[in-house]
Amino acid sequence: MSKRHRIKFDRKEERDLAQDEAYFYVVEDGDERRIRFHDYDEIYKRNGLYEQLFYERLQCSSPTKVAEILKRTLDAGEQSTLELRVLDLGAGNGMMGEALRAHGVSRMVGADIIEEAREAAHRDRPGAYDEYYVADFTALDAGMKAELESWSFNCLTLVAALGFADIPVEAFREAINFVQDDGWIAFNIKETFLDDSDRSGFSRFIRELIFSEYLDLHHLERYRHRLSMEGEPLFYFALVARKTADIPEDFMAARPTR
Repeated sequence: MSKRHRIKFDRKEERDLAQDEAYFYVVEDGDERRIRFHDYDEIYKRNGLYEQLFYERLQCSSPTKVAEILKRTLDAGEQSTLELRVLDLGAGNGMMGEALRAHGVSRMVGADIIEEAREAAHRDRPGAYDEYYVADFTALDAGMKAELESWSFNCLTLVAALGFADIPVEAFREAINFVQDDGWIAFNIKETFLDDSDRSGFSRFIRELIFSEYLDLHHLERYRHRLSMEGEPLFYFALVARKTADIPEDFMAARPTR
């Protein structure tokens, strides 16, 4: 059973902070412990805190949304979720793995960069994944690459993990390349990352990739990812695309500057 935590927000202090700078307080033994929303190692150590914070208080819907549109896309193409061999990158404590299992996915592999995520997944959702790797996808050794390739993935999922320095561009590219050609890529991103006014390297990579020859976009949907601490909606895009070829290392260098 998940533990209930006492969570406190300081909305006055948080008002002008960026989404990746936001923090909250958890009261433990009478003391207030300040934790950033993106301090996942600290959050995962506390049984039930992730769900209580993001899914109860802030009403995050992303694992359910991305899993649903992936299922709808497969249904439209008369393909069964039973055929999927999924790599769930940035798997955390298994929310996406659980959502995909509910849609009948039979082969699930999780991956995250921190050990606390794997421990939380095994603790909170035992059986959600057939295997769970702790690995840095920007620095995979030959043994890990060979092991990942042995799964013959035909689907990659990333939920609430792109941007804000959680998963860098190179790790995303590497993960896509573990998926077989004609496999599926399902992920979500903050809506501003598709805005031409965002000139960051990550934003430009995502925009170029979505409309490149390496992905065939099947579904793009704007939706409410979750609430901010002030109760305002934070909008994201959920995307499902089919991979057509591996993405070369010089992908961005070959793209024209706009």
